Order: sequence, then structure tokens, then C-alpha cells
Amino acid sequence: MQTIPTTKVEEEAVQAPARVPLEADEPKTLVEMFERTVRLHKKRDALNYKRDDAWRSISSDEMLSRARRIALGLCSLGIRHGMRAAILSENCPEWTLADAGCLFAGAIDVPIYPTLTPQQVCYIMKDSGARALFIQNRAKFEQVKSVLKDCPSLEQVIFFDGSGAKDEGALTLAELEERGRQLEAERSNFSEELSRAVLSEDLATIIYTSGTTGEPKGVMLTHSNIVSNVIDCSDHLAFGEADIVLSVLPLSHVYERTGMYMYIHHGMSVYYAEAMDRIGDNLREVRPSVVLCVPRLLEKIYARVKDRAAEAGRTKYALLMWAISVGKLYAQLVTNKQRLPPMLALKHKIASRLVFSKWRAALGNRIRVIASGGAALPDEIALIYIGAGMPVIQGYGLTETSPVISAGMIEDNRVGTVGKPIRNVEVRIAEDGEIEVRGPNVMRGYYNKPEDTLAVFTEDGWFKTGDIGTLDADGFLRITDRKKELFKTSGGKYIAPQPIEQMIKNSRFVNQVVLIGNGRKFPAALIVPDFEQLRSYAELKALDARTPVELIHHPRIINLFERQVAAHTPDLAQFERVKRIALLENELTIEGGELTPTLKVKRRVVDEKYRDLIDRLYREAESRPA
Repeated sequence: MQTIPTTKVEEEAVQAPARVPLEADEPKTLVEMFERTVRLHKKRDALNYKRDDAWRSISSDEMLSRARRIALGLCSLGIRHGMRAAILSENCPEWTLADAGCLFAGAIDVPIYPTLTPQQVCYIMKDSGARALFIQNRAKFEQVKSVLKDCPSLEQVIFFDGSGAKDEGALTLAELEERGRQLEAERSNFSEELSRAVLSEDLATIIYTSGTTGEPKGVMLTHSNIVSNVIDCSDHLAFGEADIVLSVLPLSHVYERTGMYMYIHHGMSVYYAEAMDRIGDNLREVRPSVVLCVPRLLEKIYARVKDRAAEAGRTKYALLMWAISVGKLYAQLVTNKQRLPPMLALKHKIASRLVFSKWRAALGNRIRVIASGGAALPDEIALIYIGAGMPVIQGYGLTETSPVISAGMIEDNRVGTVGKPIRNVEVRIAEDGEIEVRGPNVMRGYYNKPEDTLAVFTEDGWFKTGDIGTLDADGFLRITDRKKELFKTSGGKYIAPQPIEQMIKNSRFVNQVVLIGNGRKFPAALIVPDFEQLRSYAELKALDARTPVELIHHPRIINLFERQVAAHTPDLAQFERVKRIALLENELTIEGGELTPTLKVKRRVVDEKYRDLIDRLYREAESRPA
């Protein structure tokens, strides 16, 4: 890799077609989107949630009327056009209703990840100047109560449920709606006046980036940014009124947030997953046709399938591995639009009947498309799911682009790419490889950070994504790495960690991997093993090791991983090759601070948390040839 030069745009760029005007019935604001949905898609089960072991529904009419009452309730508190209101909660219908209520009031909502620390919550509340805070329940309130006194702009806390609201001088959502109902009785046209006062260029939300490096920045997105993205994705994500979706990603993140607007815009039935550890049960109960997810979830599901096959004995495991190999080959030919040999077609039919049909049934047996985003999807995982009859398409975007820039299509799905740019979005590749974007989906800027805003735009107005990528001759976009994640060895060589990490993760023994080596003589890897696979291996080899601590320190296990890394990275340049590894006992998690809410690795945090281990790894290497 060469030293990164000053940005200069190549001639080869994918130009989007001229801006397609909105059709007469297409919304220009998110308020109009909600109103249009109720007009065109009357549904008894627009929003669905589980309570007391039973699924309950909110109709599209009720969704709209409650949103309007919440908007009026906010106005009764003095929170009006342009003011900020924060939402701190796990996914639930009240999250969507509070969001809609803010939009109808012309207020700007500020979603806060429920996994953030109290100090991070306080930073966002203070930086955004939020006047109201919607919060899930008493337990969540207790977690952040100590820092709320340091948020001078905060005037009102609103609990989604009634637990402890009175004790804290707060309102419940029901009480807020009642205030709105009373105001509606006093001023019958006030709700309509509020709706009409919301303009397409008004700010809809400020979403704080999860911050893999540095402090979070508040991304300002307008109604027009988000609505254009919802509409312009329609050609790629063929959602329809008959679709059922299980919402599993945090609504605090722009991916699921805009996804929710897409569901509502297309009149889909939305089911909120109860929790991450209940997703399997919810998939079987809801039987969704559409799932938006991150690659880590797909990897975990596949790992569980392998574990269960291994538990059932060698024959079942061998059958699964045979089916997977057949499915991957089948998927490669189908996605590349190549001829399918009759023998392979027969094998795939048998694999589908004996293996894949059970897998599909475990996920509800109705999935027609899985849209993966938020991080790079390993090619192998994509091929496995496609081969199993659950088509996976990959999309790409950022909070700053509302978020979708490009996406694959079921009928035009090139594995290893993130599809083609969506309608009305232009993409070009700078000379240093950075992806640059222009379109109606690009943010207004970072809140309270004019210098940071200026830094991410080129002189001619293109947004600099910070991602490195390429465009092929057919216009498919491929992401190769994050520009900021490139690191340089002490020998001056640049290394892109993500592609190497994906190669290593192809080993069945690897759960997670982080490449390190910035400023060092050579790259090394921190690896979290798949302990289920490792225990099976230890038993097979009669090794005296069973616990995670025993396994990661056993010389035979360390040697196994050294061989696995070498076997899965044979084509790397000499300076890219992983010379040393260290095995980690504990998985990298959101709670541990090593992952963002969308499961991206916070490399700076990992470097700091495992500094002693990393230093020891390189010290030990100095006594041996690198």
C-alpha cells in the first residue's frame, strides 16, 4: 500500500440519474409520511409488541391519533418547533410513538442508546440542549438519575410506563397524551396547524454517532434527508404492505430508525423483538418476511446452527457441513448468473430438504430477504444464507447519509459488494480511495461543530465518508476498509485490518478477531475463540483443558490458532502477515465498551484495555524471529 496522497477525484464515478421529482402522493416530510400511511394502509396490526406473554397490536389509526396527542402534550409543556427532546429506551412501540409525536410538534428528537454510560448520556443531553427526556421505565431512570441534575436545559421527564414517575415529579406517556387530548378539545384545529408548520428542510433529528474514535458528534438530519432516503431505497428494498418485519436493531441507530420509517411508509406490520436473547423465539412466533440486521447477528445464528449439529453427533455435523458446501457453491453460481449443473441442482435440492428446510423453519420459514448493514458482511456468511434459501443483500451507509448510500437487490445481488448507489445518490472514488457521496440524503452538518462539518466536505460539496472502496465496471460498490482504521507499521507500510480480520474469521474456531500493529514491526491478532468448537477439538485430541482459561493458555491450542491464521491468510503480502496471536478469554461486548451499539469494534478501546497483553506479546516476539 502506498502513502495516502492529497484527495483528487478520479474520472470514473457512478452518476445517479437526474433528481427524480416526488410523485403527487409522496410525502415531503415525515409528518406527511405518517399521514399518508394511514390514508393508504389501514392496518389493525401496524405496530405489535409482546406483553404478558401475548402479542398485542396498535392499529395505524391509533398510531396516528396517539402521535398527534403526544405532539399536543409536548406543546402544552412549552416544547415546540425547533426545540429538542431526547429518547432513552430499548425498542418498543412507545419509542416510535414518542418519535412521531416530536415530529408532529416540529420538535427535534435526540435518540440516546440505552447502553450508554450516565456520563455519555449527560454529554448528549447537554450538547443537544434537550428540554424533555422520554425514558423507558424506573430502572432506566435510576441508571441516569445522578447526572440529570447536571443537564441545565432539561425541564421534563416522561416515563413510558407508570413506574415511579410520580415519585420523581415526572409525567407518564399516558398523562402526556391526556394533556394533548385536553388541548385538542380546547383548540380543535391546533394539531393540523402544527402538522402544516413542519417543512421539509426542518431538522427532524440529531443523532449522535457512536464514536469509535473521539467524542460523539450530533448529526443533523432534516425531514427531507430522511424522506428522500426512504423513497429512494424503494427500488432496492422491495418492501410491501404484505410484509412482516421483526425489529431487532436499536431504534437509537439510524439504520433501524430509517428502517422503521420504511416499514411504516410501505404499510408493513412491525413486531418489536422482546430482547436480543429472545430473538430466536420471536422469529418463530412472528415468522417475518423481512429482517434488517447486522452481520454479527447472522454469524451468531449460524454458529448456533453449527453447535446444535455438533451436539447431535458427528453424522449430523458432517451432513450440515456437506449441505453448507453445496449451498455456497450453488449461491456463487446463482448470484453470478451462471449455469447451474444438473448434479449440483440435485444436491442442493437434497440439502434443502434434509438440512436447510429445518434451518428456515427455525427462523419462521417465511424470510424472503435479509438486509445486512452497519458493518462488513463476510462473503462466506452471505453465501451460506443465500444457499440456504434466505437471500441476504448488503447495504452501505452512514448516520451522515440518512443512512443508505447503496444497496443490493435480490435479483441483482453481487456478493462481496454493497450493491449499487440508490436513486438520486451519486458516488465517486477519490484518488486516495475514499468514497465520496452527494445527494439529498446528506446531512446538514454536525450540531455545534462547524469546523468538524467543514472538514468532512470537499471544496466542491461532496461528503467524505471516511471509507475506502472501489466501483467496478457495472457500478457495484465494494468497501475495503475505514480510512481511519488503516494503520502503519514501523516500517512505513499501511495495513487495512478489516479484510484480514474477515479472512481469519472464516476459521470455525474463531469467534472474534482484532488486528493490531500500529507503529509496530508487524501485525498481530487478538482472537476470541469459539469455545464450543474449541472444547470439541480438545475432547477429540484428548487435551487436558476444558475451561476458557485453560484452553487459551494450552500450547496445543495456541499452535492450532497459529496454523488456522496461516491457513486462512495465504495470499497476504509479507508485511501484512500476522506474526503473533493472543487468545482472549472474554468476548468483546457493548457492555464491556469494546463494541459500538451496532457491534463495530472500538479499536482505541481495545488497544487501551489490552495494552499490557499487547506490549507483552511484542516484547516476547523480540526474542524470537518475526
